[in-house]
Amino acid sequence: MVTPIIRIKDIAWIRLRSPDLDKAEEYLTTFGLVRAERSGDKLYMRGTDPSHHIHITEKGDPAVLRIAFWAQSLEDLHKLSREGDGASAVEDLDEPGGGKRVRIREHNGMELEVVWGVESAAPLQAEANAFNFGANKTARPGKLLRVEHRPSLVKRIGHVVISTPEIEKSVAWAQRHLGIVASDDVHMEDDPDTLLASFNRVDAGPDYVDHHVMMFGRHASSGMNHVSFEVQDFDDLATGHDTLMQKYPDLHLWGLGRHTLGAQVFDYWMDPWGRVHEHWTDTDVLNNSHEYRKHPKSTGLHSQWGPQAPQAFRDAASR
Repeated sequence: MVTPIIRIKDIAWIRLRSPDLDKAEEYLTTFGLVRAERSGDKLYMRGTDPSHHIHITEKGDPAVLRIAFWAQSLEDLHKLSREGDGASAVEDLDEPGGGKRVRIREHNGMELEVVWGVESAAPLQAEANAFNFGANKTARPGKLLRVEHRPSLVKRIGHVVISTPEIEKSVAWAQRHLGIVASDDVHMEDDPDTLLASFNRVDAGPDYVDHHVMMFGRHASSGMNHVSFEVQDFDDLATGHDTLMQKYPDLHLWGLGRHTLGAQVFDYWMDPWGRVHEHWTDTDVLNNSHEYRKHPKSTGLHSQWGPQAPQAFRDAASR
């Protein structure tokens, strides 16, 4: 049993680098994010939830710069700084929203930042539709449902997936430094000892959290497979799909479908520089009463409905 240095609260943001901030903002706006701040060389985008920003783009050659996670407290930042392998000192964040951070490199050398004290923002107006189905056929009595054709309204950042050649070491590093715990693992069909994927959630004890905040997939290359964003509901995901398809049809990668592990309804898109961004809605939520399970590839990594993953998705590993 790994004794963690700290236990993160959630994922905070993704920090990318792109050569054209106008092009980046146009794509991210169509994807469903909203500009929070922009300077000459940095773009900060938010969702409808109160986080000040959930996506940062810095100007320069395309790269994945850092994945950020929320610390529970300032004390946890200092603890990670003292005990984390190669961790930085606690630093002030000289950016919109302020706050503090510790920078640290995970097992594959990708840089993470663990942050605390960033200002919140007022939530943006967004409504999810009520659906007249199943046991609740009168959830929307007398109200006509008409879906506005527009980009999705992204709520929040949900999780990140890392491709790694040494999956066991990557998982062990993250569980020790970030305090995440395994929800489900996937192994080779006829070899339970060969790990292919590991789905890990925030450890919030009895409180329910998303099925995973960080997933690791075995691959010859290391890098970010994708970053994932929650949207308002099924209609919001579908109208966002149609909007993106009208403007960026060549950037669609995979979906619509429903995963097995986590159960999200998903839709995957590349950005103009090939980094994979996911829309999802309706995830499983778990707490510490959940029984960890292992699954063969044939069930664990297949869609419940919709297409199966294309090779370009399985090979994604952006650095």
